[in-house]
Amino acid sequence: MSVGHTAVTTAPVVEACGADGYQDDCGIREVLDRIGDKWSVLVVVELAQGVRRFRELQRAVHGISQRMLTLTVRRLERDGLVTRTVHATVPPQVDYELTETGQSLTHLVRALADWSADHRAGIAESRRQWDALHPDSGIR
Repeated sequence: MSVGHTAVTTAPVVEACGADGYQDDCGIREVLDRIGDKWSVLVVVELAQGVRRFRELQRAVHGISQRMLTLTVRRLERDGLVTRTVHATVPPQVDYELTETGQSLTHLVRALADWSADHRAGIAESRRQWDALHPDSGIR
């Protein structure tokens, strides 16, 4: 990378973390790991549509287990991106919705989801071609 390129991409980290911010990445990796994981992105996309009950989320996020959904919404709640409201009914009704911080994330997640949909076919074709050239790579 050029010196100019490095300065451009690292300047926000230095401002946010100070000159020694590179040593522990100031928690950026931890935040990106959370908001960038497969299930969190899909839950945020669904909650961007409005308040959802647990079962509604589970039906909307195809392939997620009850346990993984529970962990995902708890982690998002811990990070301040989702609120969980328990209603005193029998059985108890639990609703999930994005917080203001979670809402501020939705345009980024939506853009990523849109990009994925737009490029899905091209990526699938590239993978097919690469796999044909490297049949024993073990990469899938």
